Amino acid sequence: MTGTKKIASAFAVAGIAALALSACGTTGGSNSSAGGGSSSSGGSCGHYEIGYLGALTGPNGALGQNMLGGINVALADYNAKHADCKVTVKSFDSQGDPDQATKLASNITSDPKIVGLIGPGFSGESKATGKIFFTAGLPSISPSATEVDLTQQGWTTWHRVIGNDSAQGAADAKYLSGKKVFVIDDASVYGKGLADVVRKGLKPVGNDEVQTGQTDFSATVTKVKGSGANAVFYGGYYAESGLLVKQLRQAGWNGLFMSGDGSEDPAFVKVAGPQAATGAVLSAPAGPAPADFGAKYTAANPGKTAGLYSTQSYDAANIFLAGIDAGDTTPSKMNDFVNQYSGTGVSGPIKFDSKGDIESTTIYAYSVKNGKLDTTNPAPIK
Repeated sequence: MTGTKKIASAFAVAGIAALALSACGTTGGSNSSAGGGSSSSGGSCGHYEIGYLGALTGPNGALGQNMLGGINVALADYNAKHADCKVTVKSFDSQGDPDQATKLASNITSDPKIVGLIGPGFSGESKATGKIFFTAGLPSISPSATEVDLTQQGWTTWHRVIGNDSAQGAADAKYLSGKKVFVIDDASVYGKGLADVVRKGLKPVGNDEVQTGQTDFSATVTKVKGSGANAVFYGGYYAESGLLVKQLRQAGWNGLFMSGDGSEDPAFVKVAGPQAATGAVLSAPAGPAPADFGAKYTAANPGKTAGLYSTQSYDAANIFLAGIDAGDTTPSKMNDFVNQYSGTGVSGPIKFDSKGDIESTTIYAYSVKNGKLDTTNPAPIK
């Protein structure tokens, strides 16, 4: 995740004009009040909410903050045009933990004001809660959960606006072709899933598994150095990948370090340190944000800058807002609206297949140069 990623287009669905939400995102399940009056579509104001479920604190909280920030941009746009009937976001901080997400799921499904859910943010929590939201009939759009099997569960309410690990892992393997690659994963649903796809596309010189929350990677570093590898691929998140590359560099290993979208965030550089991070390649199934998005993001989220999954969350929010404007505010009607949706968002073309996967995606390679993650000039992996 962390996480990036075309000029913003208006979503031309059901005659909808521009869409978006307000910078009123809150954490811990609290929410701000909605405005009164009538909506511009002619219906009565429903005081609707869009839910967000994902990590806002904890070791990978930066990724969730990027997502909530994108939702805030969409709400700011939308509420500026619907001052008499604003939509708000109600956020639930899972810290990316499946158990915590499961506990929060009942709070989400019992709130009649929530017309759609953005999230869950991570694959593990998505797998843990998908059936709950499906049973409740609540449509969800994840901006970031990429594990392949999530759309193979028969959950007709589950969607994602990002390419899955099958596409990303195959591209990563292609990028590493010709190198002696050592593959490592963090044993999570996401990290292992992505790393396994990379393994299938290569003949690794070695493999290893670590754990989320681990800080000492000396045993893995020893295995990498002993394998003769000149490249490492890590499936997991920036909290661990940053420490891993730091310790590899400290041990004198100078090969290519590559990880996926869970590491593609400036927080990776912060954890690793600028010197150790320089030269790393971080892939993501999302292109860079349009030129004007950064300014809009900071206006809606003072003091913050857009990151990985911000544009995907913005697009997901706009889909739900389009459904609200179309009057499809019951769970079943909103889910039908999402299933049939077709448009161009700031993250790219959006159309869902019958299982909830986005129909097309491009994988990009982002590089750390001179101690900074270059989020504006990624190279498409072809």
